[in-house]
Amino acid sequence: MSAPNLQVVWHRYKIGGETKARDVLIQHYAYLVKITAGRVVTSLPPNVERDDLISAGIIGLIKAIDQFDTKREVKFETYAIALIRGAILEMLREEDWVPRSIRERVKALERTYLDLESRLGRPATEEEVAVAMGLEIDAFHVLLADTGRASLLSLDDIVLSSEGNEKIHLADVVFDESADTSGDVESSAMRESLGEGIDRLPDREKLVIALYYYEGLTFKEIGKILEVSESRVYQLHTQAVLRLRGYLQRDLALFH
Repeated sequence: MSAPNLQVVWHRYKIGGETKARDVLIQHYAYLVKITAGRVVTSLPPNVERDDLISAGIIGLIKAIDQFDTKREVKFETYAIALIRGAILEMLREEDWVPRSIRERVKALERTYLDLESRLGRPATEEEVAVAMGLEIDAFHVLLADTGRASLLSLDDIVLSSEGNEKIHLADVVFDESADTSGDVESSAMRESLGEGIDRLPDREKLVIALYYYEGLTFKEIGKILEVSESRVYQLHTQAVLRLRGYLQRDLALFH
């Protein structure tokens, strides 16, 4: 069976409203759900089945197909992966399986990064954060890797709520940066704050964010590009998200 002409299929669905074309798109892009589910969770808690992740991811995929604007210069895969990942994380948040000790560890790390940056006037180095937390650098690296894996730290997990219970995910930042937001100042401020936060990251952390979220690479693939281990990429990703969470918490007053 030959592959569908996606441009024609998208046109049939978006312009003609054909449900069959929508089904073709869902089937064609279903592989993104399996890939993304595997990337989001490397080890499942006992109360969560992998089928649960797939089901949540399919919901995210369908939402991505329904909302995608083919006129935008954004790869559908990039947009879809962000919504699929967000839907899976939302499901896991509802399960609330992350232990309290890990939540407290994440908050402590966030505060340390933010406090040091406020004092230093620049992003703190790993060594500086380790010293502030009373840890040897190797122990600090282990903490970062364990925290990142256990708590599912992700940019898609940074959800800011505004009036009307609107939620802003990474996908909104990727997809709507060129949109006319004159009637939606609050959402625009959220996107701008996250975008500025990403710009403030150290170069290597910024590169990890770009390769993982915008290019859709795995941590293993990023490690090959940076010539570091997969564990090291986990550490860089965790640091980047912790910094961004701190930035956004500090700027939260903008959104209320």
